[in-house]
Formats: sequence, structure tokens, C-alpha cells
Amino acid sequence: MHDLVIRGGNLVDGSGAAAREADVAVDGGRIAEVGPGLAPGRRELDARGHVVAPGWIDIHTHYDGQVTWDSHLTPSGWNGVTTVVMGNCGVGFAPVRPGEQEFLIQLMEGVEDIPGTALAEGIRWEWESFPEYLDALERMPRALDVGTQIPHGAVRAYVMGERGAKNEKATRQDIAQMAAIVKEGLQAGALGFSTSRTLLHRARDGEVVPGTYAEDAEVLGIGRMLGEVGHGVFEVASDLAPEGDELAWMSRLGKETGRPVSFACLQNPLDPDQWKRLIAAVEKDRAEGGCLTPQVAQRPAGLLLGWDSSLHPFMLCPAWRSLAELPREERLARLRDPEVRAAILQSKPELGDLPAVAKIVTSGFGMMFPLGDPPEYEPAPEQCIQAQAARAGQDPRGFTYDLMMEREGRGLIYLPLLGYANGDFEALRAMMMHPHAIFSLSDGGAHCGLIADASIPTFLLTHWVRDRVRGERIPLERIVESQTRRTASFYGMQDRGVLAPGMKADVNVINLDKLHIHAPEMVSDLPAGGKRLIQQIHGYRYTIKSGEITYEDGAPTGALPGALIRGPQPAPA
Repeated sequence: MHDLVIRGGNLVDGSGAAAREADVAVDGGRIAEVGPGLAPGRRELDARGHVVAPGWIDIHTHYDGQVTWDSHLTPSGWNGVTTVVMGNCGVGFAPVRPGEQEFLIQLMEGVEDIPGTALAEGIRWEWESFPEYLDALERMPRALDVGTQIPHGAVRAYVMGERGAKNEKATRQDIAQMAAIVKEGLQAGALGFSTSRTLLHRARDGEVVPGTYAEDAEVLGIGRMLGEVGHGVFEVASDLAPEGDELAWMSRLGKETGRPVSFACLQNPLDPDQWKRLIAAVEKDRAEGGCLTPQVAQRPAGLLLGWDSSLHPFMLCPAWRSLAELPREERLARLRDPEVRAAILQSKPELGDLPAVAKIVTSGFGMMFPLGDPPEYEPAPEQCIQAQAARAGQDPRGFTYDLMMEREGRGLIYLPLLGYANGDFEALRAMMMHPHAIFSLSDGGAHCGLIADASIPTFLLTHWVRDRVRGERIPLERIVESQTRRTASFYGMQDRGVLAPGMKADVNVINLDKLHIHAPEMVSDLPAGGKRLIQQIHGYRYTIKSGEITYEDGAPTGALPGALIRGPQPAPA
């Protein structure tokens, strides 16, 4: 008799093979058998009419602090994710010298928009070195598996102190010390190393992430440790400026080490065809024996603007300032006052020397859309606020104000910044379908007041498989493989991502017909009352981790079979 049998589901096993009706049997946390008419189980789940697929493997998250207090890593846990990889974009919390934790907190707060008060109250600092950080993570029970990468920002600050934080040039000795720390972390079980080279990533104090301007000698000297140890991904968040120079050192590193070097590949509205050049560069690099890998998004990198968000179109108006710190209900009552509305609409934003994105947030109404409920992430250009306001004979600022007042002041404006230059998802789809691309960039756990993209694994099914009307959809089998087998194997986790004998029994049982992503909402459920945007999900009948049911009809069961992933995981014999 098996421990668990999932009966009669529409099996999409993660291999890319065609869906088929089959049972799945589980013993000892592993898949025992797959096929028709399997022997009984001590517990049996009726999956008839449901999709049975591997648990999602999300490789771009920022749970580095939350992982120390939240066993379920929500919202990812709600979305059928059974494995996450964190430590992306060069930011994280180890290594850290005693007394210098605040620097890493304000770095994460600025770069990833995670409330610093929540991090300060929630994190239990039980480590100094990166191996000690892994030990601390291993001691905590959890509902899903966690893998992490070594962040350049923390390593540089640890070795170089103030010089590293201020992005001064690293000496040969500095590079050697950083490389030694990274090698030690990889040997202890890190899945890779990450760095940030974008000016958008700034700490709370306005400084860019340590390592942003690192010279080739530094990134190559550190990156070679992946080749020495023989595992790991080198993950880069880069502005790709100058484009040729950035691609050149990344290509060189991959060829020298044989390890994947991945970068975020997004459609830039200022250069809408850049992604095509990047894909061509990847193809050239691969033809030469390289390992360049584009990490691609599955919906635009978009901001959610509302009265409770970190940004909104009126936040730089003088008339808003007196309302900003009021308790929510008092502020909402004031916003309903016609005189307050008129004062805000007559008040012009004070941009000063803020970056160009500030102008887009305050006046880019041709790029903004009502998000709605259910949320619409691929709206037609004629649905933008500027066009709707013109048809209604209204000023777009007043139209936006009223949209934000909907749903008891919880109305949200969708501003897709990257990946929507053509007003549709065709560029995204082309990147997603490329054979060298990896699904990524959900940013689970990050951008708490502006973005709610941890639902992307679910969005793959609702939008790309089932609901898309403004272009071609993507087959279910391709979507499942891309978010399971391919993401797992990219980080050397060969023991999961496919429902086959011997593999980890990480499984989702999904009612695809009823799968639904609700509109984002702001809640205050982080430590110290910190705010974050979340989305409720319906339609996951069961999520199973290592053979134990962790979620049933969206509710946690209390089972905590997850663990820390230490290094690459071999495939079963």
C-alpha cells in the first residue's frame, strides 16, 4: 500500500510530454509510480477533472529576511510554489559583521521596497558568515524548500567596509577575500552568486548597491569560484550599459567557468527592440560554447499605484503631504472631501531632480491603466487612462483620482514600465518561447508597496494557458515544463520538477477551470505592522511538498516538510 495516491488527474508531468490521465503514487516523500490503476494508498486524492503537475519552482525571489520568520513564505506558498531561490540582485543578509545589520536592512529596504521596520523586528540575527546563515535557515521548519545565493552587496560591505558600501575600487587583496567568502558559501551549499549593476537599485540612503560599478577584475575574480567549486549560477541585475561591455564580461565568465551567467532580459520602452539584440547575443555566445542565459518575465514589470502604495500620481503634490501620514480611515475621509480633491488636483507635482520615472508616475497617463477586479494585465492601448479620460471629457488627473477612490479607496492603477512598449504581450511571448530563456523575475517577497508579482506562477495558467484573447496562448505542457523541470535543472536541482519515479513528490492538484487570481490588496501583516500587497488565489485543490499535503483548498494544513537546499541535488538513480 502506498502512502498517498492521486487518482485520475490530467497529468502534466513537467517533462514537456503531452498531458494524459494517470494516477500518481507517493512513498517516503518520493514519487513511487505513475500510471493507470495503481495500488491503493493510505490516503487517496480524487483528481478527476483537475490538472496534476509538479510544484512550481520560482528562482527569483527576495525572501532573505522573511525566511527567518515565515514558514510558508507567502504569497509564494499560496501559489503552488514548493521551491524558491532567493538572494537575487546582489542583496541579502549574509555575511554581516556584528553591529552592521542595519546597513543590510536599509539596503534591502531601498532596493526591494521591503519595510525596514519589518526586517528589523522580524529577522533573528543568528549568524555572521554565510555558512552560519545557512545553518540558521536549516534549523527552521517550513512548508517549502529554500535555496539561496550569495549577495555581492553583503560580501563587499563585509570585506571592504565603508569603501565597499561607497563603491570604491576593490584592491587585489579585497577581491581575493571576497572570492574566498564566495567559495566558502558555495561549498556550504549556496546555489550561486548574485550582483546588481543597475542604477535603479538604491539603498534607503540613496547609494547604489555595493558592486554596481565593480570592474571586470572583481566580477571575474569572484565568479571564477563557481568554476572552482563546480556548481552555481552567476545572476546579474544590469542596466546593460554599455551593452557590449556588459555582455562581453558575462560571456567571458561563462566560457571560463562553464557555469550559467544569467541576466534579466526585458523590453525597454526607450529601446523596444533591445531584447532582440540580447537574444541574438545569447545565441552567438552559446554557439561559441558559452553559458549566457536570459531570465525573462511572464508579464510586464509593472507598478501598482494607489493611495496605500509606495508611489502614486499625486505623491509629489504639496497638497498631498498633509495627508500622507494620517491613519488610513482619516485620510480616506479627507480624500472624499470635494475641497481636498480640488486642492490636490490643482497642486502640481514637485519633481526637482528626481529620475525620469518620477515624471512617468506623476503624469504618464498614456502608460497607465485601471487594473480592475479581476485584474487585467494585457489591456488594449485604447484602455489607457489618457484615452478613457478623453472619451469621458475629463482631465486625466481627475479621472485617475476617482479610479483610486474606487473599492473604498483601494482602486489601483497599473503602470507597466518594462515589457509593454508595443501595448501587448507579443515581445514577452517571443522571449518566453526562446529555447535558452528561463522563466523568472516574480520578485516574491519584494516590492511590498508597489508590485504583487508573486502570483506569476498562477498567472501562467490563468492567462497564458486559459484566458488570453489578444494573441496566441501557450500550451499547458510547455508552461508547466518551463516553471518546473527547466527552472529546477538550471540551478542543479535534478531531483524535482518532473513527476516520475524517484523524484521528489512535490505536486499541485489544480482546478484549472476555476483557478482565479483576485485583485491585489494592501494588508499590514508583516512584523511591526509592515504593509505589503498580496493577491488571494483560488483553485489549488492541493499542494503537496515531499509527499505531505501542505495546502488544501488554499488553506495551510500545518505540515512543514520543507527544508534548506544545500548545493546541487542529484537526480535519482
